[in-house]
Amino acid sequence: MMDSDRKKAMRFEGPEYIPVGVSILPATWVQYREALEDLVARHPAVFGAWQQGSRDYDLVEGTYVAGEHVDAWGCVWRNIRHGMDAMVVEHPVPTREAVHHLQPPKTLLRRLAHGFMYLRLADLRGFDALMMDFAEEPPELQMLIDTVLAHNLREMEAILEDRDAEVLYFGDDLGMQASLPISPAKWRKYLKPCYAALYGLCHEAGRDIYMHSDGHIVEIIPDLVECGVNVINPQVRANGLDRLAETCRGLVCVDLDLDRQMFPFATPEEIDTHVREAVEALGSPEGGLWLKAECAPDVPLENIEAICAAMERYRGYFR
Repeated sequence: MMDSDRKKAMRFEGPEYIPVGVSILPATWVQYREALEDLVARHPAVFGAWQQGSRDYDLVEGTYVAGEHVDAWGCVWRNIRHGMDAMVVEHPVPTREAVHHLQPPKTLLRRLAHGFMYLRLADLRGFDALMMDFAEEPPELQMLIDTVLAHNLREMEAILEDRDAEVLYFGDDLGMQASLPISPAKWRKYLKPCYAALYGLCHEAGRDIYMHSDGHIVEIIPDLVECGVNVINPQVRANGLDRLAETCRGLVCVDLDLDRQMFPFATPEEIDTHVREAVEALGSPEGGLWLKAECAPDVPLENIEAICAAMERYRGYFR
């Protein structure tokens, strides 16, 4: 069940506080251990009630485990640092001819993994090959998209049967550091219909949509809203705070991914200023803003503390 402030902020209905949260990578827990748990316990407004001793500092699962992993599509993932995420190093559809023989997983996971659509295409083909497909537009490009979308629609139907959550969470990194990997026109031609179909199923079932996307996506945020996104989770540095404010204010609730690229190097005072500027640019008494920060092991404990303190300080900015 979504808490009241998140729901009100999503719907621009005047939350009491700006919803805030900090996610901590498994490698960060491995590194800081008891000291990090003590920090978490000091900030219940950020982390909720915390029971000391409830965290297994060495708990690492899935592709965060060092080594190689093969997913249901046959993509080979490699992880070179325990507690950090992996990347795909072997692609099961290396040629266009191979697209004709691609078979989706027979077993439904009843969940959509991070990277369920665009990143799945890149994982299957390899980034360079996929970019050539978008540039040359062979028939195999649409065949590949259709195969992945059909599987995702089956997964989505199973998810909607299984879950009664008010909000469904999706993640697909659509951008690069400073641009989309393909033109907005080609994104609208080939990929927008996929998200519209998937999110349309969710809205027909009365669910709201939260979408995370790393990278530069500001040009297509209005398109994602047209597809049904209720909360968008963009990165501030890749998109620019001013452009996000210009694009999103009053249109869609933003769960702003604060600048994780500055966290390892900033002073606590710079972090405080960053959080305040984000609230001033995107916040309003009506709502429309959540705040999120991700902390990798290269972020000093002092800076994790500063992130939490700034969130606590500014979450009531409009009260």
